[in-house]
Amino acid sequence: MNILYIGDIMGEPGIEIVEQVLPGLVTEKSIDLVIAQAENVTNGRGLSIEDYERLKFAGVQAFTSGNWTLHREETNKLLDDPTVPVTRPANYPESTPGKQYKILDMVQGKVLLVSLLGNIIGKDAEKPVNNPLTCVDEILNNLKEENFVAIVINFHGDFSSEKKVIGYYLDGRVTAVIGDHWHVPTNDAMVLPNGSAHITDVGMCGSLHSSLGVKFDSVVPRWRDNVQTRNELETYGPRQFNAVLIETDPQTSHSKSIKQIQKIL
Repeated sequence: MNILYIGDIMGEPGIEIVEQVLPGLVTEKSIDLVIAQAENVTNGRGLSIEDYERLKFAGVQAFTSGNWTLHREETNKLLDDPTVPVTRPANYPESTPGKQYKILDMVQGKVLLVSLLGNIIGKDAEKPVNNPLTCVDEILNNLKEENFVAIVINFHGDFSSEKKVIGYYLDGRVTAVIGDHWHVPTNDAMVLPNGSAHITDVGMCGSLHSSLGVKFDSVVPRWRDNVQTRNELETYGPRQFNAVLIETDPQTSHSKSIKQIQKIL
């Protein structure tokens, strides 16, 4: 089974490059399942139903989440429906809208998709979250009687140490642990010793010449002059597409390989 995981889709430029690249890539690489990080899709914050439908039409089959996922109330309809393949961070408090995980029914069999939130710096640092390790342990234990052909864990956070630790913590128990949130791809994609694919950060889809998808002019004054500014998405110039392609063994639910894909258009 070939699984493509696409990094943070950042606003309209991110959507557009996914629309350009994905259909041909699915054919070229014989991809069975496409998953994308969707917390920044709609103007950089959250995922609207309209953009959800647009990305589905482009070929994305499932969507992971992060600290901006709950920004739009309309997204709750997607999160609450167990048949809709959009996750929210599983380690948010129990009162949070949405399900802890989603199960995807594929031709090859069932795929478990879980998003977890790690430490986030800045204004989201104090938001309450449950421990991601005990949370994922509970989910896997509760579903141990299920027969999954793949288990994909998305870990969305700022600390590289956490992203590395959870990869090895889950090694052999899941198919892949994919880190994101930085918007900058790391050069450490590998299959860990016990068969789980891992990368610290898969990167982003969106403007290439930008600060993580944001105009430099809206960031520099905040840093240099201590002036409060609003992030403005960069919409001009070349775009980048970052993803990883994971080849799995459906018999063991382990990974055979993980390869980074980057395209600049």
